[in-house]
Formats: sequence, C-alpha cells, structure tokens
Amino acid sequence: MAEPIHQKPVFFFDIDNCLYPKSTNIAHMMGVLIDQYFQTHLSLSQEDANTLHFKYYREYGLAIEGLVRHHKVDALEYNKKVDDALPLEQVIKPNPKLRKMLQDIDRNKVKLWLFTNAYVTHGKRVVKLLGIEDMFDGITYCDYGAERFLCKPHPDMFAKAMEEAEVKSPKECFFVDDSHLNVKAAGELGWTAIHLLDEADPEPAHPASQHTIRDLEELRGLFPHFFIGSSTELRE
Repeated sequence: MAEPIHQKPVFFFDIDNCLYPKSTNIAHMMGVLIDQYFQTHLSLSQEDANTLHFKYYREYGLAIEGLVRHHKVDALEYNKKVDDALPLEQVIKPNPKLRKMLQDIDRNKVKLWLFTNAYVTHGKRVVKLLGIEDMFDGITYCDYGAERFLCKPHPDMFAKAMEEAEVKSPKECFFVDDSHLNVKAAGELGWTAIHLLDEADPEPAHPASQHTIRDLEELRGLFPHFFIGSSTELRE
C-alpha cells in the first residue's frame, strides 16, 4: 500500500505594509483615495467620509465591504478608482534583500503563498514591482466580484486560504501580517502567526501572538528549519 503523501506546511505572507515597509506611505495614499471615493459617491464632507471609512474598517476589516453592504457600490469599480489608481510605481522598487530571503526558503519543505485583503490586481501589481512575483505558489485575495465578501480577520477567509493553498491542518499554517487583528485571529485558529511591526511602531500593550518581529529577515531565526543551509540542516 502506498505511503500517504506528507502535506507540506504553507507560509502565508500578507502583502501591504508587510512585503514593503509602512514608511512607503501607501496606506495613507490609499486612505486619501478612499475618502475621496466616499465624498464623491456618498456626497459626504471630508470629515464624515473619514469617520465612515474607519467605521467600516473597524466593523468589517475592509472599507469596501461597508460600501457594498450599505450603499450598493460596485466593488470592482471602486477597486479601479482606489487600489488600481495608486501610483505604486513611484514608491515600490525591486527589493533584492527580500527576494534573497524568499529564495533561501527551502521549497521542498514549505510552500509560499500570498494572503491579502486587497483585490488580485493590486496584490499582483505589488509583488511584480518588488521583483518577487515568481516566488509564490499562489494568492488568496478578497474577491471584489464575489456575491459574498470574505476578508481577514473573518475565520472563513482563513478557511478559504487553507483550501486554496491545499493545506488541511492549522498546525501546518504559518502566517506573517502587520495587522494585530489578523495575527490574533490566525493564532486563535491554531495557525503559527507572526506580527510584523514597523520600526516606528510602538510595542502593542497586548501581543498579537507569541512571535513579534520588526524585519522579515528575523524569520530566518524563528524558523531555521525552513531555510536552505540553516544550522539545523547542517547538523542532520
């Protein structure tokens, strides 16, 4: 009888403010475009638009979900006016250090997967500009064209990521994200979650998980068994 094929663990990477630093200020640029969209399409003042934007973000994890639920906004049209309108080419450049870190991960031991609340066009655009689009086996994204919105930190979004990455056990899921909410949610589901803080971020009053880092390079020390040429591998 044939031996069952062992399921490789999957390392899920968030994209925005994770694969590039928060200091690029893309979140601020996106916030400006979101507020402009709220003002234009809902006829709101700048102050009211900002308030509603953050209300929906807190409640749903994504401003667009509130717009679709309560204002019947076309999410794909919104994506064109906001995410796809960002001048990313001006601020995101190829990152050889990041590429080397990803190359050093042993793909015989772990699968690499992108996991984002953005739409697929934005996610693919970012990793292409970083010069790492060929480093991942796939991407789980918030499908703006779907009848039902799914995004982190909802448990169903994590289930979707596991299904798409073809991993069955939460114990085989590793995940890095800059969002305290997302990291906490992943940990509660049994994933090994790592909270990435920007160098300027204060330490959270309550850690999101057992692992907090300020540079993706720290993954080498946390999970040496996933990296080619690690000290663990050399002793074997």
